[in-house]
Amino acid sequence: MLQRRRRALVEKSGSIGFLQGVGGSGSAPRARRHIPQVFFLAGLAILIVGMARPQAVVSLPRVEGTVILAFDVSGSMAATDLKPSRMEAAKAAAREFVERQPLTVQIGVVGFSDSGFAEQVPTNDRTAVLAAIDRLKPQRGTSVADGILASLNTVAQASEEGGFPNANNFGGNLPTAIPTPTPTPVPKGYHSPVVVILLSDGENNESPDPLAAAQTAANQGVRIYTVGIGTAAGTVLHINGFSVFTQLDEATLQQIAQITGGSYFNAQSTQDLLKIYNNLDPQLVIKPEKTEITALFAGASILFMLIGGILSLLWFSRMP
Repeated sequence: MLQRRRRALVEKSGSIGFLQGVGGSGSAPRARRHIPQVFFLAGLAILIVGMARPQAVVSLPRVEGTVILAFDVSGSMAATDLKPSRMEAAKAAAREFVERQPLTVQIGVVGFSDSGFAEQVPTNDRTAVLAAIDRLKPQRGTSVADGILASLNTVAQASEEGGFPNANNFGGNLPTAIPTPTPTPVPKGYHSPVVVILLSDGENNESPDPLAAAQTAANQGVRIYTVGIGTAAGTVLHINGFSVFTQLDEATLQQIAQITGGSYFNAQSTQDLLKIYNNLDPQLVIKPEKTEITALFAGASILFMLIGGILSLLWFSRMP
């Protein structure tokens, strides 16, 4: 508008010298005169839009999920072949794992001996999780199935989606799927952000069947990573003045991992246990989220203004 007004004044005055100064052969091409101003004004327009704090749905990779640490707290976990004891070595490795996880990962703690119990529902309160691990102490027998079911119940309780079956409801004979209504099996690891890390050092000597419990977890798409302490050959442990023969049932732990799409690990030493937990970090998941993109608009605005300013300096030795 200013250029048109100036041109009209020049034509009206009939000043040939002034006309040549504005749009004659000695001036920049008419289109070039407006390019820096266009960039500058476009930058201002983008900045004004950015001030409205626009949002967009963006798929962002992030580490998140739910991890249940299921500990075998049978009497054999008091053995001292892992220093200072199997129980304390397992707890130390778990503490290091917990402290390394971001707050987007919720962690729960479950113990199992001749029954399963939730020591801590999944939470991102690391103090509460560490306190729950510290409370675990060796108790009686070993029921791996109860550990699996207690883990599933803990996940369900945290997500408020209803409970999973309790082994006590089946009279020691766990079916291979949840009773009425029967769930539709989903692909292995369907609930990829939900994993159970189950640690055991002995044979399952309590009902129900751990493989049936593993199938229940598989039907719900929950992966189980099993960690075995000890050897399949077995060893005599001296616990509180008594000699106890304990034997790791590797085959069962391997089958549990295979059924649910997880993995089996064996720990022969405290260092092995620490390495195993180091390899169990939750994976990145892609999750669409509403994200404010003001910074993108501000960046684009600065870019447009810089281009306009550079062109004006190069062509006319002045800012627009």
